Amino acid sequence: MDSIRQAIDIARGTPLSSPRSAPMDEASAGFATVRLNPALLEAHRIVAHGGIEAQSRYYDMLRTQVLQEMDRSGWHFLAVTSPTAACGKSVTACNLAISISRLPKHSVLLVDLDFHKPSVAKYLGIGEPSGLLSVLEDRAALSEVVIEAGFGRNSVLVLPGEQSRSGAAEWMASEAMATLLQTIKREFRSRIVIFDLPPMLVSDDVISILPQMDAALLVASVGETAPADIQECQKHLNSTPVVRVVVNRVTDQADAYYGYGYGYGKAKK
Repeated sequence: MDSIRQAIDIARGTPLSSPRSAPMDEASAGFATVRLNPALLEAHRIVAHGGIEAQSRYYDMLRTQVLQEMDRSGWHFLAVTSPTAACGKSVTACNLAISISRLPKHSVLLVDLDFHKPSVAKYLGIGEPSGLLSVLEDRAALSEVVIEAGFGRNSVLVLPGEQSRSGAAEWMASEAMATLLQTIKREFRSRIVIFDLPPMLVSDDVISILPQMDAALLVASVGETAPADIQECQKHLNSTPVVRVVVNRVTDQADAYYGYGYGYGKAKK
């Protein structure tokens, strides 16, 4: 939990030193495809698509650190969460997924698992498609809602989220969710799967799903995240490896839950 302790120091203002069988996604050409708009991505602070911007280098460094930990441990599922709103977790999840997808020997499925306020489709500019909830409710097959989002010569697979008006935590702990996660693990076994989860302290959604994740990435924010918030998250993460803590320096004014702007910054080990 060194990353957790270091994030608490940051929140307090303490400086830190700085051939295989083809799974479904490779065998099928049936996914809907979109081309991502670079200008729209950058407007939403998704900057890792080009690999040349200064901000992109931060995500590339985070990519290397995360992949080293996941490859060493044989991990497949990475949860991205934050203590509270206004920390930049969805922007971090999108940038990390795109950064990994630029590597020739790595590929990613990015899953929006936030039933309260799904944001991945919005930030990537892929409209408001059917997504994860449609699969859970048996209104669509998984292959029908996964989108191949292209940028440059690369692409990332996206399973968009859909807002659930009620029962978000129940969906997280449902048999349908467990079955879906097993299907994803089997059918997309060649890919790193990144799950954009809700903030940990807003509801019990994250606590419900964490046992099915291999590891977690915690996103905090100077000015928004209190040391007590990180310490509370640590209680729930004791049994889940934390690969890194990302500390964003958000300058936008936070509003009510999910009525905020995101920021980005350096990943801190």
